[in-house]
Amino acid sequence: MVGIEETHCTARIHENLDDPERSDFFSTRAGRISTLNSLNLPVPRLVRLNAIRGVLYSGGIMLPHWTANAHTVLYVTGGQAKIQVVDDNGQSVFNAQVHQGELLVVPQGFAVVKTAGETGFEWIAFKTNDNAYMNTLSGKTSYLRAVPVDLIKAAYGVTEEEAKRVKFSQQETMFAMTLSS
Repeated sequence: MVGIEETHCTARIHENLDDPERSDFFSTRAGRISTLNSLNLPVPRLVRLNAIRGVLYSGGIMLPHWTANAHTVLYVTGGQAKIQVVDDNGQSVFNAQVHQGELLVVPQGFAVVKTAGETGFEWIAFKTNDNAYMNTLSGKTSYLRAVPVDLIKAAYGVTEEEAKRVKFSQQETMFAMTLSS
């Protein structure tokens, strides 16, 4: 019988999040995201953390998203980006450029958009749940796709045609490019 100590000693405890071939989300023009959680490495469960390595190329955008079950600590490892954060009431709580060496804490449930600067943007983020779940606000798997058109129409005060455009126009869920790119 194998004891708990022996199980921990033989557990895999290393992963290269910087390997582009290992990316969970990838766009040839916008960037890539790699995640590490207790589903692909057992150690995060012990410390109840999840790690994300992100790279956005010049002009790349990580579309609006929020983490429902964890807070996020983001550390900028390279380049710069404009990051916008809104709280769960839609109020802007952060809208500024971040640069290498800076740290940003995003509470759970707050929505985030990252837009890379001219030199691109690289970061590592730690989430306070070993299986943190990121929800998207755009694209085919977004929250808006589940909302009835009539509700979007009423919430935004737009026509039915405009509400359908809001709901269905964006196909990508994770990445986009700025218009100037």
